[in-house]
Amino acid sequence: MNDQTSPTDSAPPYQLRPQLPLPLPRANASALIYNESGAYLLHLRDDIPGIWEPGSWSLLGGGREPGDRSLEETIRRELREEAGLDIPDLAPFTVEQARSSDGTTVPIQIFAGQWSGDPADLELTEGVMLHWFRPEVMPRLRTAPSTRDLLRRHAELLDTGHYAPAPSTTLADADTTASGRPPHPHTPSAAATSERGVPHIIGVHLYLENAHGEILLGLRHPDSAYAAKTWHFLAGHCEQESALACLVREAREEAGLLIDPTDVEYAHAVHLVDTPGTPPRMQLVFRARHWTGTPEIREPDRCVSWSWWRPEALPEPLVPYTRAAIDGIRAGRLYTEWGWT
Repeated sequence: MNDQTSPTDSAPPYQLRPQLPLPLPRANASALIYNESGAYLLHLRDDIPGIWEPGSWSLLGGGREPGDRSLEETIRRELREEAGLDIPDLAPFTVEQARSSDGTTVPIQIFAGQWSGDPADLELTEGVMLHWFRPEVMPRLRTAPSTRDLLRRHAELLDTGHYAPAPSTTLADADTTASGRPPHPHTPSAAATSERGVPHIIGVHLYLENAHGEILLGLRHPDSAYAAKTWHFLAGHCEQESALACLVREAREEAGLLIDPTDVEYAHAVHLVDTPGTPPRMQLVFRARHWTGTPEIREPDRCVSWSWWRPEALPEPLVPYTRAAIDGIRAGRLYTEWGWT
């Protein structure tokens, strides 16, 4: 058991660097394409056993390849290869979790963009056909429930005037918005949605403090799905699991740390609206009193360095609610609200 995975002295923060390049985790990108009439472009897939969603209407997209420097490059390449399609204003919309045929969960970055062409003019190289469909027709199509739900959510944003596409940007900027601070899907805040409920996103975060009183933070990769080039807690979202199970899993997957749930205690919560108009989030922070292992770079596409920092000398840039949570924990508070107006 090692609960003091710290530098040998408390001078400058100890930088942990990746030693060998690791393979990219599985990740997919899909394009949610809509026109000025509010119809959506769907792809009828081949009805071949063994492929993803055979014989179903789905979004265009595919998996990240070694030559893709970002998921934006992935989706643009897939659109060109599958349909000869180029959409200049593609922007991240959300991140979905899909379960593959082997039972593993695969994250899918959904990009949204407007296009008003005729799909009959496109040269389709995969699948059967492309066609525009209005949202009210979707329930009659053979479509995955997750795809129908995704299109419904986007259509609601269009109908209520709370969707504004982001300007063209590189994924280093756009991925920062993919799952946390999107400028594009302007989901109404609580003040704007008093007549209907708004789902809140739940995040789970690990607060580790070593024997020197230093806090573990990770520097996010420039192309990470959230907080690119920014320091942040080790964190993740629940995948059909409890918050503690999520915390234990993320610690192992992201940093190679083994944590017994009985050594974890609730430390703080930040209930925030990261940017005006974006989905509300409840960010739960748990403190682990003991753990086994030394932080390692296990997911180099998300985090490029783990470091221990004195709380009075935290790094910049730092995710604002991370700083708020640290301040709250040091002050003995259990709850902080951030960004609500």
